[in-house]
Amino acid sequence: MTGTAAFSPDRRAFLRGRPAAPSPLRPPWALGEARFVDLCTGCDDCIAACPEHVLVRGDGDYPLFDPRQGECLFCEKCVEACDTGALDGRLPGPWTIKAGIAHACLAQNGVTCFSCRDACGEAAIRFRAAVGGALPELDPARCTGCGACVGVCPVAAISLTAPEQLHG
Repeated sequence: MTGTAAFSPDRRAFLRGRPAAPSPLRPPWALGEARFVDLCTGCDDCIAACPEHVLVRGDGDYPLFDPRQGECLFCEKCVEACDTGALDGRLPGPWTIKAGIAHACLAQNGVTCFSCRDACGEAAIRFRAAVGGALPELDPARCTGCGACVGVCPVAAISLTAPEQLHG
C-alpha cells in the first residue's frame, strides 16, 4: 500500500496506545453524535429550558449533560425547546447512559457510605453484606443514567458513560 492511510481519531488513539475519548454526555433524546453535531446550532435553547440546570455548554458550544449539577428528571423541556431536531422525543428512550462505580468508592474500601443508594430513586444501587461492611451493586436494568448518584458521592467514585452511539 502506498501513500498515507486515513485513520479516524479513535483509530489513531488506539494505535498510539491511548484509549479513545469517551462519548460526550449529550442531553436526553440526543441523536447519535455525528448527526447531533450536524444538526445542533449551539443556540443554548435546551440549556435555558432545563429546569434542573443539568445541561451546560461544552466543547464546540454543544450542550452537555453534567450530572455533577444534579439529576435529570427527563421532563422533555430540552426536547421541546430544540427546533433543529438534534433532540428527538420520538426516540424509544432518552438515552442509554449508565452509571459505573469505581474502586475509589468508600464502601469498597471499608468505609460505611450509602450516599449513592439513598439518592437513587430507581433503586438501581443496592448494597450486599460483605466481610467488613457492605459492597455496592449496580443493576444496569434499573439504572436510567439520571445522574442523581454522581453529585452526592463524596469521593467522585461514580461516573456515567455513554456507548459510542446513543441514537442513530
